[in-house]
Amino acid sequence: MGSRANGVSIGGGDRDTTTSAMNGGATVVDKGVDFANYFCTYSFLYHQKEMLSDRVRMDAYYNAIFENKHHFLGKTVLDVGTGSGILAIWSAQAGALKVYAVEATTMCEHARELVKANNVEHIVEVIGGSMEDVTLPEKVDVIISEWMGYFLLRESMFDSVIYARDHWLKPTGVMYPSHARIWVAPIRSRLTDQKMNDYEGAMDDWFCFLDETKTFYGVDMSVLTKPFTEEQRKYYLETSFWNNLHPEQIIGTAAIVKEIDCLTTTVSDVLNVRAKICSSITEEEKRLCGFGGWFDVHFRGRKENPAKQVIELTTAPSTKFSTHWGQQVFLLHPPIQTGEGDSLSVSFAIDRSKENHRLLEVEFDCNITRSSGKLLPRFTRKFYVE
Repeated sequence: MGSRANGVSIGGGDRDTTTSAMNGGATVVDKGVDFANYFCTYSFLYHQKEMLSDRVRMDAYYNAIFENKHHFLGKTVLDVGTGSGILAIWSAQAGALKVYAVEATTMCEHARELVKANNVEHIVEVIGGSMEDVTLPEKVDVIISEWMGYFLLRESMFDSVIYARDHWLKPTGVMYPSHARIWVAPIRSRLTDQKMNDYEGAMDDWFCFLDETKTFYGVDMSVLTKPFTEEQRKYYLETSFWNNLHPEQIIGTAAIVKEIDCLTTTVSDVLNVRAKICSSITEEEKRLCGFGGWFDVHFRGRKENPAKQVIELTTAPSTKFSTHWGQQVFLLHPPIQTGEGDSLSVSFAIDRSKENHRLLEVEFDCNITRSSGKLLPRFTRKFYVE
């Protein structure tokens, strides 16, 4: 049983679970847990402000819309995860006939205020609810969404965009953005030593804690040393982290590990990403400290209805333009000494976390061949993108 307003049906009012594709099949995800883990963050204005202050992000979407007005003029648009509603407002200002702006959090209340304050309430209809629970009165010409998470796929919001596309996009419709790519490259970083020092410091503190607890309180807690070590190792050494890399920290050629056509990609295509890539070290005598990862998206329209002006949004390392996405850094412990001309052959994998489908697990299986032809021992490292 659902409520209906202005021709839009919002179903699932008595449901407390949703279905997410995981591990090749359907997994039931508790909506309350999913809200607490993910959606609630986006209900705060400070978080929206952070994204709205990202000039690279804002300029890319603004230019994509207003330099390709032919995709919006007189058209029906669906904004998936509208947040503050700015993409919906721009769509209306670009000439859209009708815009459905769907938002799963209480941010939808602020979006309605902004829509009214910008005099487009007769065009933009803000709908509170998750995309999977909303029924629109018509199919749309354009789906626009800023769905990208850290390393592109963290958060799994693309699932909802795919759902919207499969249910509500006309056969001739366009996706904004239309394409996406994930990149990785070998890097150097002083943070390798810092992270190891932090880990060793945490372990030193643990052993002092054991001694004090035994001495002052008569309890031997050493049996917990193994799980504590695993916990700290994961936190300091096995979890990727956000960073704004300088381009000079890239010590080898970057490689694409995943290309996405937003018009055709399925959930299964992004559920488990696999790639074999090669990279060449381009710097003399540098430590390979790990890998940096980033993404870019493009607004190209579609083959039958291309963009007049193709726009790119990139989160690659830059001296001029940084984004709130930054880059994800995957550090090696210990780092490996490399030289110009050394080649890396990497089997790369991304999987969703079994504990939280919006988080990722990334694995690098790497062979390094020296420029002399000498093969170094193969290594495998697993990281958590949390």
